[in-house]
Amino acid sequence: MTYAPQRPVDVPPYQLQPLLSDFTDALSRAVGQSVTVRCAQAIGSEIYVGCSNGELLRFALQANDGDTLDSYTLLSRQSIPNEKSIDSIVLAPSISRALVLSDHQIHFYTIPALDMVPLNLIKPIRNVIAFAVDEQHLKRPPQYANEIPLPVEPIEFCVVKRNAIMLYSLRERLFFHKEIPLPNGGILARRTGRYLCVADRENYNVIDLVQASLVPLLPISQAMDSNVAVKPSITVISENEFLILSWTGASTIGIFITGEGDPIRGTLEWPSHPEAVSLDYPYITTLLPNNTIEIHSVETQNIVQVIPAPPEGSSPLSGNRKALIACSNGFFIPSTQRTEKLRSTPVRLLRGRGGTRAQAGTERGATEDALPDIPAL
Repeated sequence: MTYAPQRPVDVPPYQLQPLLSDFTDALSRAVGQSVTVRCAQAIGSEIYVGCSNGELLRFALQANDGDTLDSYTLLSRQSIPNEKSIDSIVLAPSISRALVLSDHQIHFYTIPALDMVPLNLIKPIRNVIAFAVDEQHLKRPPQYANEIPLPVEPIEFCVVKRNAIMLYSLRERLFFHKEIPLPNGGILARRTGRYLCVADRENYNVIDLVQASLVPLLPISQAMDSNVAVKPSITVISENEFLILSWTGASTIGIFITGEGDPIRGTLEWPSHPEAVSLDYPYITTLLPNNTIEIHSVETQNIVQVIPAPPEGSSPLSGNRKALIACSNGFFIPSTQRTEKLRSTPVRLLRGRGGTRAQAGTERGATEDALPDIPAL
């Protein structure tokens, strides 16, 4: 069951297009074991993929001949030191770094090359349950995107350990700032500015990192006898706003809250608990268990589009769909959409300045009919 769009827009905001396919089959045969995709991120013309065997894959958009569409091609592959499954990749383009979580350790890499930062500069952070980079810092553009180089500001992030939150900043080196006790621990966290929203195994909480104060919010599941497996979901909406999901026993509701813990806007609702949630403002996109993707408007909370989820891989090695991924700084998608609208149009070149008016008039009369038509798109 799914909900129909309450107010569908004239031009739907999304369409599906494959970017990478079936590469895990070849990878599985090469290493002699089943390999699946665990996480991914993208920026510009690069896609980074983390695999279940601890391999990091780097794909780049390559230009093909004029008769075929440009495509993403594997540029490099490497294994992280422990060769354990990669759980998360976070890109911080403003400092050219990637933070990679695997086996409860955060490893640090440079981007775009995916070279590991030397251990004498930054050692991995261990005993990590979850971590959250300030999402406002993740939106900072890459340094190469600025015509005038700007000072490189450090990014800040939180590491959730068993009973505490550790606050760090990162630039060329890693700096530890302080520790905040967290008696109930946490399994998922998202940060925006001074606020950190954390889910433990039962409840959501929001923490003011400056005041080191915690405000309890609501349970992840409000159904006492439910057999539905409910995982927490936290999405940063703005500099002072989160979206959290709670299962009621009959449906899932999405509640917008401020960093102070106050509810705002209206609520969202789904007939089942979403498997993944992603923000592409002004839209919230959710992947549902019934193989559909629902798109809501953040502003009106209405459903504006429902589309079928992409088909699962034909090979048993391909694995199932994993997540919806938001890429803060955008990435390139090869497309031929609307290319039929492009057509050649003849235009005349503007004559350059110089010479007397009489000369220009004489030249105009002598050569006007000889000017070629220059086609332009």
